[in-house]
Amino acid sequence: MDLATGLGLIGGVAVVVVLIMIDGGNFAAYFDKHAVIVIFGGATAATMLRFPFSVIMHGVPMGMRYAFSMRSVKPRELIEEITKIAEVVRKSGPMALETMEISDPFLAQGVRYIADGYDREFIRDTMERDRDNFLMHLDEGSKVYRAFGDCAPAWGMIGTILGMVTMFANMSDPSKLGPAMATALLATLYGALIANMITLPIADKLHVKLEEEDVSRSLIIDGILLIRDSKSASLVREMLIAYLPHNHREELAAEAA
Repeated sequence: MDLATGLGLIGGVAVVVVLIMIDGGNFAAYFDKHAVIVIFGGATAATMLRFPFSVIMHGVPMGMRYAFSMRSVKPRELIEEITKIAEVVRKSGPMALETMEISDPFLAQGVRYIADGYDREFIRDTMERDRDNFLMHLDEGSKVYRAFGDCAPAWGMIGTILGMVTMFANMSDPSKLGPAMATALLATLYGALIANMITLPIADKLHVKLEEEDVSRSLIIDGILLIRDSKSASLVREMLIAYLPHNHREELAAEAA
């Protein structure tokens, strides 16, 4: 599990639990089935109206996968690994790549293309298509979770209005005022919690992952094409350093010196 996601989720739940304990610890008072139906049913329906079913089926699992098991891809480490691959190709030829162990699956795919002798245009077109499809699915996942996060507070307000209507319609019967008020308040609470503790953070997480993957996969494609063109390891390294932030470039330059 991604450490930041796990700590954030545990911290958010802990804050809510502590506040309930301070107020008396009556957890049953914070559950209302009508509010649950309004939030989950309404927000899900509104999200399904916004996107095709295929997008939702791609986006929801991808969000859960990359929010809770997101592997951070560091461009600097990729550059070092690609440089080693370039050195192997220059010294021993493409066939030597068949025995190499590559940590990144996308990089391993490119290395396999080189070892198998595919031409440059095939490698570039195939890898760019794979990159674009993957980024598209990440973007779809981010949009689905953001849409649910936008809908949840709105449906919480709808639940609040429905509860208040029921409450005012039954002012003559005090026994119905409590449940109606609970529905009114808890619907807003559920909507705010789901949006701000689950769906919107996951949407932002996916957006961060999209930016990381865009940089890392573009870097890998350029590196693979340079190796395919039989460029030297030093030239491959120098050309790929452009993907790094300036402070990392200075560190690499200092190490090289």
